[in-house]
Amino acid sequence: MARRAPRIELSAEERTTLQSIVRSPSSPQRDVLRARIVLLAAAEERNEQIQAILKVSKPVVIKWRRRFAAQRLEGLRDEAGRGRKRKYNADIRHRIAATACRTPPASVGTHWSVRTLAKHLGVGTMVVQSVLAAETIQPHRFRYGKHSNDPEFEPKMLTVVGLYLAPPHNAVVLSVDEKTSIQAPDRTQPRLPMKPHQIERLSHEYKRNGTASLLAALGVHSGQIRAQTIGRNDSDTFIRFLRRLLQAYPDVELYVIVDNRSSPTSKKTRAWVARQKRLHLAFTPTHASWLNQIEIWFGILTRKVVRRGLFASRQELVTKIMSFIASYNQAARPFAWTYTGSPLAA
Repeated sequence: MARRAPRIELSAEERTTLQSIVRSPSSPQRDVLRARIVLLAAAEERNEQIQAILKVSKPVVIKWRRRFAAQRLEGLRDEAGRGRKRKYNADIRHRIAATACRTPPASVGTHWSVRTLAKHLGVGTMVVQSVLAAETIQPHRFRYGKHSNDPEFEPKMLTVVGLYLAPPHNAVVLSVDEKTSIQAPDRTQPRLPMKPHQIERLSHEYKRNGTASLLAALGVHSGQIRAQTIGRNDSDTFIRFLRRLLQAYPDVELYVIVDNRSSPTSKKTRAWVARQKRLHLAFTPTHASWLNQIEIWFGILTRKVVRRGLFASRQELVTKIMSFIASYNQAARPFAWTYTGSPLAA
C-alpha cells in the first residue's frame, strides 16, 4: 500500500522565508526548487501534480516534502559530507600556497604560472588555480614599493594623521609638494576621436615640447589648491612659496605637511621657518610621501590633464594646468577619511 504524503502546514515565518528564497535572484537553484516543492505541498497539491508543474522526478518531490515535514526549514539543507570529496588534501593545498609565495628556481623564470607550479609540484592545474584564487595569490602581478626605515616613523606619522583628523584651533593645514618634469607632448598624427564601438586613439609617436614643474599646496580641510610653476625648487623658491601661503592665510596658525626633499629640510629653510611665528612644518617619514594628501591630487591632475593631453608648447601645458586648478577649486571638497581604526588585514 502506498504511503500517504505528509500534510504540510506553514507558519507565517516559514512561508515568508520560502517565498524570499524563490524570489531572490541570488538563491541557488537547488534551494529554489526545494522551496517551491514545499510551497506547492502547502497549497495541498498532490505529489504527481507538483512533479508535473516543476518537471522533476517523483522521488525528488517525495524526498523534500518528507524532509520538510520532519525537520522543517533545517531539512531543506544539504547534509554534512555530501558532494564530491576533495582529491587533494589540506597538506597539498598548503604546499601549493607556500610554494607560490616563494621565489621560483631559475629554470622557471622570475615568477610562477599555474602550469609551471602544477608541473613543479606534480599536481593538476585546476587545483593550483583553485588554491591561488581562494588565497588571492597572484604570482603574475607585482608593484614597485619601498619601505620606510625612518626610526621616527611612528611619531611623524601620528603627527601628520593628527593634523588631518584633529587640527589645532584657529589653524589651517596645508599639504605641500612639488610635481617635477611634467612633459608637454604632442602627437605626430591627429587624435582619432571616440565613436560607437571604438575608443579614442592616439599615435604611438610623439614629440616633446618641454617640461614644467609645479609647486602646489592642498588645503586639507577645504580641498582648495594653490599652485605655481617653478624653474627649480631650491630653498629660495620654496621660501617664496611659503611666504605666499602666509599672505594667503593671515591671522591663523599655518601647519604645512612636507616630505624630506632638500628644499624643505635645508638649513636656510629651517632658519627662515624658525623666525615665522605662525608657520609650522610637519615632515612625513622618509619614503612615506603617500602620507601627504597632495599626492592624491597630483594623481587627479595626471589623469585629468596630463596623461592624454596634447600640448603644442610648454606654455600651453602650464595654461591648461592652471585653468584646471581654477575649475577644480570651484567645486573642491576635502578628501574623505575612510580608515575606521580597525586593524589592517594581514
